[in-house]
Amino acid sequence: MSVEKIPELGKKLGFPADKLFLLQEALTHRTYAVENALDYDNQRLEFLGDAVLEIIHTEYLYFRYPELPEGDLTKIRSALSCEGTLAQLARQIGLGSYLLIGNGEKECSGNDRESTLCDLFESVLGAMYLACGMAHTRKFVHELFREDFSDPVQLLDDLNPKGRLQEFSQGRWHVTPEYRLLRNGGPQHAPYFDVEVRVDGFVAIGSGMSRKAAEVCAAGKLVKFFSRRFKKTR
Repeated sequence: MSVEKIPELGKKLGFPADKLFLLQEALTHRTYAVENALDYDNQRLEFLGDAVLEIIHTEYLYFRYPELPEGDLTKIRSALSCEGTLAQLARQIGLGSYLLIGNGEKECSGNDRESTLCDLFESVLGAMYLACGMAHTRKFVHELFREDFSDPVQLLDDLNPKGRLQEFSQGRWHVTPEYRLLRNGGPQHAPYFDVEVRVDGFVAIGSGMSRKAAEVCAAGKLVKFFSRRFKKTR
């Protein structure tokens, strides 16, 4: 992506024209910053965006589910903010295509990696909060999440996707899911793992910063697929 396309995304997200420099910072991956000798990248905005997202989710869940205890609210908030969820939403609005990323990362499709997209989503939220304020950011988050998570309490059923996948696969086909590491790499502070899971010919691939996280991501994707295909995985 070139910086010339940033106004296009800014208009889409409601950024004022004089605040597009914040969006450019949010879209700047550290590898691009190094290659172009920039004195900034999106990591500080990612830190801010993570906190902004947490307060928005906390406020929403607190008032939406007055009957739920603190423990359940925390679990739902964690599920709404997990790497796979934020990467999914980043893809939904096409953020990866706007990411300014180094050539090496670009060649290995780094702009579509789960961890990178998750960080990108948070950094854009941080920039949006500074540029547009909390009310605008809250409205953006609520509208975006409402499409896929109209009743977030249902996420309590998704907190153990590997267990759910195994239960379903054994119940339907009398087989156990098979996990296989496809690739892994990245620097020590930001590793990535891609894992494939297979069940009776059905396949899903998940990514994460550990093999376990990647397996959970892959299992979650296959559970969602089976839920749509067979209408009953619970």
